Amino acid sequence: MGVGKAAAAMARAVEAHWPGPLSGVVVVPPGASLPLENIRVIEGSHPIPDENSVAGAEALLQSVTNLSSDDLVIALVSGGGSALCAKPAEGLSLADKQSITSKLLVRGASISEINTVRRHLSAIKGGRLAAHSYPAKVVTLLISDIPGDDPSMIASGPTLPDDSTCADALAVLVRYAITDMSNVLQALEEGRWESVKSGDARLVRNSHHIIATAWNGLHAASLQAIHEGVACHILSDAMEGEARDLAKAHAAIALSVVQRNVPFVTPCVLLSGGEATVTVRGSGRGGRNTEFILALALALEGQKGADRIHAISAGTDGLDGRSGAAGAWMGPQTINQATAQGYSAVSSLDKNDSATFLEAASALVHTGPTFTNINDFRAILIS
Repeated sequence: MGVGKAAAAMARAVEAHWPGPLSGVVVVPPGASLPLENIRVIEGSHPIPDENSVAGAEALLQSVTNLSSDDLVIALVSGGGSALCAKPAEGLSLADKQSITSKLLVRGASISEINTVRRHLSAIKGGRLAAHSYPAKVVTLLISDIPGDDPSMIASGPTLPDDSTCADALAVLVRYAITDMSNVLQALEEGRWESVKSGDARLVRNSHHIIATAWNGLHAASLQAIHEGVACHILSDAMEGEARDLAKAHAAIALSVVQRNVPFVTPCVLLSGGEATVTVRGSGRGGRNTEFILALALALEGQKGADRIHAISAGTDGLDGRSGAAGAWMGPQTINQATAQGYSAVSSLDKNDSATFLEAASALVHTGPTFTNINDFRAILIS
């Protein structure tokens, strides 16, 4: 069984290498299906769960119902799974889950905070899918899209124990002023939706292995840069925060390099990974990567040496919020190209309309689904 943006590709690899009988189901985003021989593929919804996500969750649960201790479950888990399989906890409606998820996203909650809430509003996450598989042995293979690679956070940990509590989930809702659902608040206060904890007897035979991370992607990119003859420096694989704030920090480093050769000497490439957030203030079209690129271009505009800086920021899954793209790139002329067509960079950023602006500059990056997800990828080339 599997869930996430990489689930179909992972399932195809299992089919290619598994020598014995095999059956199961994986849940993927729309457009991320692949033809499989023995494993059923279901498309859920992302980033807001819908009825397809509920159907996906129920199919996963059904696939591991009435197993024996002789059965082996290989769980293929990757980012995006939290929305793709969404069976609400008892007494909770899908509409409530949709509302809470939407509010957390637009108010700039981190992925860790969002998944802490998701694990406690679910009938499948937070170890519940593994508990439902008992007494079968569950081996979980994970592709991480989480800064820090906490395995229980990936897809909200459907097959792994969760040591966060209902009180932790409640604290997140209060922090983001989501206090208008008395049924949710009461259930969390009473601990009625507690997740499966470490040491639970139903999970003691299980194991997990992280098989790909943001660091793997950054390392591969650094080898490619070196192959091209350019020095490469990885800043971090786990950078978080508001996209426009991260952009200012990256701009400051790039300008220090180009103006002073500190802390690195030109030419070079600066790489970083992680997941930015966006607090939505306007009704424009964009995502965290396009917002990062527009904010970066603005921070570099008019600065000495900025004509020697190019950058790209994209989601490794090929999707970036509401941008309709994987992300975007920028160069010295990006702002001028869109401004010449009547667009304002400052106004576009204020309205969270970064994708519209960057599309006018022909700066959007389109890949389509990549069948994987190791978080966001950023590269700044300083010539």
